[in-house]
Amino acid sequence: MAYIPIEAEWYLAELISEIRVEDDPANVLHRNSVLVKASSPEHAYEKAIELGNLSEISYENPDGKVVRISFRGMGDLNVIYDKLEHGAEIMYLENVGVSEEEINRLIRSKADLAVFRPVEQPPRPDYSSAEIVRQVEQIISE
Repeated sequence: MAYIPIEAEWYLAELISEIRVEDDPANVLHRNSVLVKASSPEHAYEKAIELGNLSEISYENPDGKVVRISFRGMGDLNVIYDKLEHGAEIMYLENVGVSEEEINRLIRSKADLAVFRPVEQPPRPDYSSAEIVRQVEQIISE
C-alpha cells in the first residue's frame, strides 16, 4: 500500500462515466477528476464510488432521444499529501531515464495549454438535456 500521511484528509479520484444516446453507435467517455474528503484510503474509495453512482442518470435530449450516463468505475485514486492551498501539490507522475527530446515534447506553450486552447467540437452524440435547453431558450426569449 502507498504511503498515506496520518493527517491526510483529501484524495483525488478519477471517475469514468460513459454517455450513450439512443440510436447513436458512438459513445462519449468522461474521465472526471474529483476531490474526495475522507479519513482513510478505504473511506475515500467508498465515497468516490458513491459519487460515481450518484452521477448515473438518464434524460431526454432535444431530439427526444434517451441519454444514459453510466458510471463505469474508477481510473485511479490518489492521496493528496499537502494542505489544499495555493501551490499545494495535488499529484505527481515520475518518469526515469527521460531524453531531452521527450522532455521537450511534454512542455507546451501557453497557447497550447488546455485553458487557452479554442473549444473544438468534433462530431459527437447530442447528450444535451432537452429540459435545460428549453429553460435557456425561455430565458433568452424573455
